[in-house]
Order: sequence, then C-alpha cells, then structure tokens
Amino acid sequence: MATYVVLAQFTDQGIRTIKNSPQRAEQVAEIAKGFGCDMREIYWTLGHYDIVAIVDAPDEQSFTALGLALGSAGNVRTQTLRAFTKSEFGAIVGRLA
Repeated sequence: MATYVVLAQFTDQGIRTIKNSPQRAEQVAEIAKGFGCDMREIYWTLGHYDIVAIVDAPDEQSFTALGLALGSAGNVRTQTLRAFTKSEFGAIVGRLA
C-alpha cells in the first residue's frame, strides 16, 4: 500500500458547516474503505492547512477516486503528498549509481 499525506483547506461551504466536520471525517473514512483505502489518521490543524490526513491506498487509481469523491462534496480543497517510509526511500536511493 502507498501512503499519502493529504493537506486540506476548508471551502466556504466547509467552514459554514464546521460543526459537522467530525462526522464528515467519519463518513470520509467509510468512503475511503469503499475505494480500498484506509484513512489512518486525521488532524485538525492551525495554520495554512485546516486538516492533515494520512491515507493508505492500494494504488494511485483508488486514491484518485477517493480524492475526486472528497472534492466533489465541496467542503475542502486538497493537496496531496506521496509519502515513503525509510525502507521504501532506502530502496529508491539504492537504485542510484
């Protein structure tokens, strides 16, 4: 499984319904399972991003489908970072000449 860090900012719609955010997070976790993904962690944060989530996905297509489903709900805009474990990154740099 690949790991992704999702950085999210509330839209106007999302901030107007902020009280529902914890319930929406539970719904997103269930939706993620439907795409074969696992939302391991979610944090509400201060600063430039309002939410940081850690998601595991079996492949890019599954993760992209989840992202499209999340975005189409209209509550957040996201940026995604592909994350690598130390062993995954070690294998990557081990391929360098």
